[in-house]
Amino acid sequence: MNQFKIFLFPLPFLAFLILSSCGDASTKTIQAPLKTYPVMKLAPRKAETNTDYPASILGIQNIEIRPKIDGYIENIYVDEGASVKRGQLLFRINAPQYEQDVRTAEANIKIAVADVNAAKMQVDKVRPIVERDIVSPYELKAAQYTLESKQATLAQAKAALNNAKINLSYTTIYSPADGVIGILPYKIGSLISSTTTNPLTTVSNIESIYAYFSINEKQGLDFFLAAKGGTMQQKLTTLPPVILVLANGSQLADKGKVETASGLINAQTGAINMRATFKNPGGLVRSGSSAIVRIPKKIDTALLVPQKSTYQIQGKTFVYVVGASNKVKSQELTINASTGQFYVVSKGLKAGQQIVIDGIASLREDLQIKPQVLNADSVYQNH
Repeated sequence: MNQFKIFLFPLPFLAFLILSSCGDASTKTIQAPLKTYPVMKLAPRKAETNTDYPASILGIQNIEIRPKIDGYIENIYVDEGASVKRGQLLFRINAPQYEQDVRTAEANIKIAVADVNAAKMQVDKVRPIVERDIVSPYELKAAQYTLESKQATLAQAKAALNNAKINLSYTTIYSPADGVIGILPYKIGSLISSTTTNPLTTVSNIESIYAYFSINEKQGLDFFLAAKGGTMQQKLTTLPPVILVLANGSQLADKGKVETASGLINAQTGAINMRATFKNPGGLVRSGSSAIVRIPKKIDTALLVPQKSTYQIQGKTFVYVVGASNKVKSQELTINASTGQFYVVSKGLKAGQQIVIDGIASLREDLQIKPQVLNADSVYQNH
């Protein structure tokens, strides 16, 4: 018979072997590689910021066309939105009473002329017999006074004719300036008068346009203290050209100039009214439009932070700064202005600090990263 040898190990020894094997497995940890994030080193740069102000647009001339006489609209020779020239016929009003007034005035002139001629004949008749002392000199003076009265009546009749012709001329209405026709609230056959509430139309000269906007009192003080010049007008002439941003976001091709600032601050709103003038080639911008006046400002030394590298919490703006051991810390910023895709930081960052410029959604406090330092010039050029 085969004999089997059974070796019995003590229980404490077996327990030691089991614990040793478990300890070796737990000490084997795998460290995940650090994630790479693009960062940039901050340095002062020159920048140009823009400040936008809502504006309302008016043409350099907005002329209301109103009737001066009573009558019916007989003809309308233009349409809404049409371009017209100065002196172009716009409306004709049917008012036959004014034609009758002209005929009546012309008849009165003929009567007055006849009376003057008769008075002259009387003077010529009386003068020789007065010279012969046949009648009293008072007869001649009376005849001369009568002649002067008839001459005055003739002058009055001529004035009445002129007034009648002027009133008759009001039946045809011409454009007082080059411009664009507004709405036509009254149609052919409408009864109009000099007391009509609405104008017949409006002629807007929009070769150049005025953009009216307002700035608050603080902005006004900063605005003009920074501008050069001794008087307000001199300061305005030194301001840079401004941009007009249209309702669709496009910009007017020609830049404008801020030309006037009101001398009073509105007590109710605390605003200063300003006016900028722009050329309007082709009449693209119409009177009554809304737009934005964009005023640029140059900054010699500014810390620029890409907007995509920031995030907001409860209205405050933050950025991740790379600190010791490449760990990130959130830093609150004070934004001074915007250059489009960059913020101008006035407080919270210093030159020489590094910030994470992309992928900030996956960051958290004290997270260690592998920074990939990008050239600041390339960051600004790509945006």
